[in-house]
Amino acid sequence: MTGVPASAAGGTGAKPAPGGKLGAAAVNQASLWNIANILTMLRLVLVPCFVVLMLQGGGFDPAWRAWAWAAFAVAMITDVFDGHLARTYNLVTDFGKIADPIADKAIMGAALLCLSALGDLPWWVTGVILFRELGITVLRFWVIRHGVIPASRGGKAKTLAQGVAVGMYVLALTGPLATLRFWVMAMAVVLTVVTGLDYVRQAVVLRRQGLAAERAAAESAR
Repeated sequence: MTGVPASAAGGTGAKPAPGGKLGAAAVNQASLWNIANILTMLRLVLVPCFVVLMLQGGGFDPAWRAWAWAAFAVAMITDVFDGHLARTYNLVTDFGKIADPIADKAIMGAALLCLSALGDLPWWVTGVILFRELGITVLRFWVIRHGVIPASRGGKAKTLAQGVAVGMYVLALTGPLATLRFWVMAMAVVLTVVTGLDYVRQAVVLRRQGLAAERAAAESAR
């Protein structure tokens, strides 16, 4: 979470406010309620709303599917803005670091599972995308003490392609648009696999470099 501002603590050399620890805890707790975290929480709330809308009318009513698409679109848009706001205005918190990726995977996973359950999307496509996303999460924890792998252009293109493709499948499209969404999803799957393999490569390299640096540090300390 972000640190407590000097003004909140009374300034340099100021006498601590009564219940200093309690006051600091209150400031830290209040810092959770920033616009970036609120957008993340909104995205989490939209997940069950999306599922309910998607499955109304047996899951094949065009009007309900349009409402479900609107909920999905809002969730994807807030995904773009909350991270940008957090970094730009120093609103990064421990809650945001944990909740943001959970919200991302929750809305995408809910959409994919609904589409496959309704027979609109093959289960293997859902499996490939979800396996990649969960696998990358595990890899992040595997190498986190050695460093963080930055988001690549390929990863951003993958996210965009997935969002557009899934959004097109949520809508009850027919004719040429239904054909187009097939190819957009195919591109999304290819990007999912390629960027996933590249992330594994970077994770392995980063871990090797980290272990080598730790061994060198241990030897120099002898």
